[in-house]
Amino acid sequence: MAKERKKRKEIKQKLLNKYRLVIINEDTFEEKISFKLSRLNVFVIGSVLTFVLIALTTVLIAFTPLREYIPGYSSTELKKQATDLTYKTDSLINVLNYTNKYLSNIRMVLNGDVANNEMNRDSLFEQVKIDPSTVDLSPTKEDLNLRAQVELEDKYNLFGKVNTESNLVLYSPVSGTISQEYDKEKKHYAVDIVAPKDSPIKSVAQGTVVFADWTTETGYVIIIEHKDNLLSIYKHNSAIHKEQGDIVKTGEVIATIGNTGELTTGPHLHFELWNNGTSVDPTNYIDFK
Repeated sequence: MAKERKKRKEIKQKLLNKYRLVIINEDTFEEKISFKLSRLNVFVIGSVLTFVLIALTTVLIAFTPLREYIPGYSSTELKKQATDLTYKTDSLINVLNYTNKYLSNIRMVLNGDVANNEMNRDSLFEQVKIDPSTVDLSPTKEDLNLRAQVELEDKYNLFGKVNTESNLVLYSPVSGTISQEYDKEKKHYAVDIVAPKDSPIKSVAQGTVVFADWTTETGYVIIIEHKDNLLSIYKHNSAIHKEQGDIVKTGEVIATIGNTGELTTGPHLHFELWNNGTSVDPTNYIDFK
């Protein structure tokens, strides 16, 4: 028992023993600063400084932007950016789906493999195109009579027939001889018109170019969307003079006769008409003679 008391007394005495910390000039041995310290004082001061340092670090992490650099802490700005990116990604996915659906329909038209399918067109071009339906192109009775009189003399070879559903007058895209008729049973949804190479090809009516590019099987192809869901398609061109999104007028030159693509044996125009996603015989609407 006495030993324990003696040991406690020694420990207490060591904690309370006074020490002097002196800072002197090495050259002159002049005393500059001196401190009276004990082990207990050093322990207390060290503990207080440690607590203050921990508190300051906590405040910096919790209430300043430095917390963003600490692993495990999230940033409000980063959360906002992540949310915005999520919405944008979702919108882009929807646009991509619409685009793929639209291109799929165009591809089916180019391949002539849409006998029983409806064209499910989307609104990809609604923001960049001018709607031709906003312009009244309906001919008057006097105009129709005049067109009938000058049919054979007109340079665009106006045929004078009118689509009774849309009241739309169509022009012949090119002057030439039909080498292959429209045959839906054989999936030949077009008429092939033989004409000299590089002869001009004209738009059958006013509309918007929705496709103008190269395809392996049918070469240079241009597709024009007219009012009342009417599509006109021109294949095997040697060159196309319009770009996707362009507005074309009736009778305006859009391409030239050619022999491009794998599925061709000579210069001609492969011409198709589609009404509401269904192929129609162009000769019912246009006189190619």
